[in-house]
Amino acid sequence: MGNYRKAHYRTRDGQRMSASQYKKRRKLEIYFHIASLVLILGLVTSGICFLVYKLKHKPVENTEVAQDAATTELTIVDTVVEDVEIEEENPYLKVSEDADSFFDGYNVDIDSDTAYISSEEVQSSYGVLVNLDTGKAVASKDGNVRINPASMTKILTILVAAEHIDSLDGTYTMTQEIGNYVFSKDCSAVGLKVGDVQTVKDMMYGTILPSGADAAMMLAEYVAGSQEAFVELMNEKLEELGLSDTAHFTNCIGIYDENHYCTLTDMAMILKAAEENDLCHEVLNARTYTTSPTSEHPEGITISNWFMRRIEDKDIHGEIMGAKTGFVNQSGCCGASYMISNDGTHYICVTADAWSSWRCIYDQVDIYQTYTS
Repeated sequence: MGNYRKAHYRTRDGQRMSASQYKKRRKLEIYFHIASLVLILGLVTSGICFLVYKLKHKPVENTEVAQDAATTELTIVDTVVEDVEIEEENPYLKVSEDADSFFDGYNVDIDSDTAYISSEEVQSSYGVLVNLDTGKAVASKDGNVRINPASMTKILTILVAAEHIDSLDGTYTMTQEIGNYVFSKDCSAVGLKVGDVQTVKDMMYGTILPSGADAAMMLAEYVAGSQEAFVELMNEKLEELGLSDTAHFTNCIGIYDENHYCTLTDMAMILKAAEENDLCHEVLNARTYTTSPTSEHPEGITISNWFMRRIEDKDIHGEIMGAKTGFVNQSGCCGASYMISNDGTHYICVTADAWSSWRCIYDQVDIYQTYTS
């Protein structure tokens, strides 16, 4: 073993060390290792001594102060938190800009100051004109008579839907049951076929512009699961508006039912509430809209609000900003429209029992011309 270790030690010139050179080299290595060990032991000893010193000189807690603090009487301070208005999470509850000037509430009285619509040019059996800035009925012709609102019903349909949706991108598929119902009741429709998928936005516009019963029922089932459950929401909304004593709905389309009714002033206030909702205001104001692709129309179906398009070139002392028509045999041709006059006043006109859709438009034109400026 000694010869082996020695064989691995050489001088700087590469020569193998002699025995005396080897022994000298080994002594130096032993001294170095001993010195290193002593240094390490010294450091360890110093560290231990430092820790002992710190432990012996640890500060003693003042028990008297601690006891005094423990027995000191606690003072309770009442904190008053003021009510904080939380922003609506549903973006479709946003209020329209026009609503800033509307009167508060949904109660309109027809009194001695209300002019009677006596013009022979107005052939609708019923009519009312409401000033939305004052809440006064400007003119009336049996405006408090109960009627079947026909497809004007769909104004409330989109309002209730807007208050219960959280996205316009949600979709619903046209079903055979809806198709059968619309066909059996001879309702107006967008023209959707079984299996066609439409977005909530499509259904909103489809309910108003062409008065699509198919879109309205899809919307109702999307929101509430069934038309019956959706109608419950509609009647809850009527109660919220304070109209439930004179208004009650049994369907979301406007199909005739003796228990489906409201007055013209009720319908005016339903339209007011819809115009106060930013999304509904946008839908009611649209002239045309193109739906998502359908099985028969890959580019979508282009639909129109013909009342809006037919009345826009008439002199009514202002501009129609939203409208919805309706028809059932029992109520004739009906219409509810929202107008901003040339002087900035806001009005709603509702008429019922005209003998044609054009007659309904001309009657409203005459009412606006006569009672607004």
